[in-house]
Amino acid sequence: MAVPEKPGKPILMRVGIGLFALGMLAVTAVFVLFAAGLENLPVWLSAAAGVVTPLGLALGLIALVREARRKS
Repeated sequence: MAVPEKPGKPILMRVGIGLFALGMLAVTAVFVLFAAGLENLPVWLSAAAGVVTPLGLALGLIALVREARRKS
């Protein structure tokens, strides 16, 4: 008996999208705070903008490749 597949995006894709969205929020916050005249931004905010965004993108791309290979 075959197990039906769950509809929707795989969990890895959802995690990647979430991390990418958080990273983009951090990038936006960095730009807004810098434009407001603040120069000493928190390190965690800069790290989130620089690390979380590409990590989310990479996870999304990995999930996309895995899904394409599974379907072919």
